[in-house]
Amino acid sequence: MSAKTILVTGSDGFIGSHLTEALVRLGHAVRAFVYYNAYNSSGWLDHIDEEAKRNVEIISGDIRDASKVRKAIRGCDLVYHLAALIGIPYSYESPESYVQTNVIGTLNVLEAVRDFSVGKLVHTSTSEVYGTARFVPITEDHPLQAQSPYSASKIAADQIAIAFHNSFLTPVAIIRPFNTYGPRQSTRAVIPTIIVQIAKGIRRIRLGALHPTRDLNYIRDTVRGFLAVGESERSIGEVVNIGTQFEVSIGELVHLVAGVMEVSVAVESDPLRLRPAASEVERLLADNSKAARLVDWRPEYGGLDGLRRGLTETVEWFCRKENLRMYKAEAYTV
Repeated sequence: MSAKTILVTGSDGFIGSHLTEALVRLGHAVRAFVYYNAYNSSGWLDHIDEEAKRNVEIISGDIRDASKVRKAIRGCDLVYHLAALIGIPYSYESPESYVQTNVIGTLNVLEAVRDFSVGKLVHTSTSEVYGTARFVPITEDHPLQAQSPYSASKIAADQIAIAFHNSFLTPVAIIRPFNTYGPRQSTRAVIPTIIVQIAKGIRRIRLGALHPTRDLNYIRDTVRGFLAVGESERSIGEVVNIGTQFEVSIGELVHLVAGVMEVSVAVESDPLRLRPAASEVERLLADNSKAARLVDWRPEYGGLDGLRRGLTETVEWFCRKENLRMYKAEAYTV
């Protein structure tokens, strides 16, 4: 990809911060749109490589504020839109905030991209839009099923993005990562929850449902997917799965993590962490053939061996004292 001016919304988050770092290292002029707060915090961007940090233009704002979004996007060649509310349990408690952020926020980005004739928008979807797999591996043509307010908001955002492409020829590509894990992830996700409990001495691990299966992407592969979709002209107007085409149950995952950390653990399903029965996504397994064919992306951390390598790198980061102290093992994070 030739040097561009690129905006990353949600750059203060887990995936966004890693993507921002990667883009800076590739020589792009990167604008980082972070959620405004009174603490002068740029989220995970405060923890990225110092050299990368010096070469990022930080823009604080709110994705729901159309005028601020327009100011950030003006003059950009490419926009990666990752800003979203992502916690599924909290979406049961505050569905309106998910609609405002994930749907209206996406509309604000699309309007600005269209008005300023930005070269391309890469919109971030999620494998949650598929719901429980009706067939596997899950292709991009799989039916969309809103099994939580979160997934409903992401389906709506995806459809608005597709509508802008179909109606106005807005150059939109949709990337649909399956479950990503790695350094900097919140304990709203299962792998950090397991690691932090073990690292803080807990040997009876408390989780939600243990039987569902997930297709887990290591963060390096997910970032490579964003770069590939952003670079390829063939991705415009398309939805592209980013997944390993390998699944593991949550119960099995606990013991894989424990093996990497060289401990023995027991695991129990905590009723407080269970989703409503019809809302639980029972199985996710990606078909990644379109990504290989369209944008030449394939997982480097695929299969069981790749998962173990990714878990090893993730455990190493979380177990550093300066990182572990940022996490709480005792409380359930909604």
